[in-house]
Amino acid sequence: MAIIEITSLTHPGVEIFSTLTEAQLRKEHDKEQGIFIAESPKVINVALKSGYRPLALLCEEKHIGGDAADIIARCGEIPVYTGERQLLASLTGYTLTRGVLCAMERPTEPDIEEICRNARRIVVIEGVVDTTNIGAIFRSAAALGIDAVLLTRNSCDPLNRRSIRVSMGSVFLVPWTWLDGGVSKLKELGFTTAAMALSEESISIADPLLTTIPRLAIIMGTEGEGLPAGTIAAADYTVKIPMSHNVDSLNVAAAAAVAFWELRSRE
Repeated sequence: MAIIEITSLTHPGVEIFSTLTEAQLRKEHDKEQGIFIAESPKVINVALKSGYRPLALLCEEKHIGGDAADIIARCGEIPVYTGERQLLASLTGYTLTRGVLCAMERPTEPDIEEICRNARRIVVIEGVVDTTNIGAIFRSAAALGIDAVLLTRNSCDPLNRRSIRVSMGSVFLVPWTWLDGGVSKLKELGFTTAAMALSEESISIADPLLTTIPRLAIIMGTEGEGLPAGTIAAADYTVKIPMSHNVDSLNVAAAAAVAFWELRSRE
């Protein structure tokens, strides 16, 4: 490993941790797969155990022999940039969580057919752009037995730094990819589709029929508007979580957790 102490915000190599936007990171590294940033030792370790390749570390000096020691040992010959806490906070714009950032290579996007081949329960995230909600949905998906996550192209990137942090690294545990083709593609893959929406045609999430479906795709919509009418119309079922006290709906992340548990495969 190469420990590189920086004293300036313009030190060559640290721009990936500071000045590059999320969009620019996706285009870095040979202009193919791109880069993402993982934060905190726990999250970085989850990524490493899941096979993600590290490219560089940014670490507070005091953590080199502490919280980051195991990570540094596992990462091999990559640059480890270090400096005082105040300087690194100036560099990144915020105090580092547990003092460590890792730039990692984005993986090649898997085929939908590949990650759904043996799946019994998947979630489709349509148009969800809030990074916190994406991270929370992935955490629930990993914990509650979802086999794969598909996202429409107008959804937030799961490898956004905040999404990764909120998910506590769960984005590295559940296979995911982008969905092109909408509900019709899901039917081609052999899934029955359940659109989560409040409507007069909705059936309750507690309907026992839903748990008997061998392969179910649960479709979650945006934080504000919900699912488009076309998506709801194309789905096999429209499913609702009954509300009390005149509450109109749950946050999409909370609704996802309820749906994943209630609609889990019983086999």
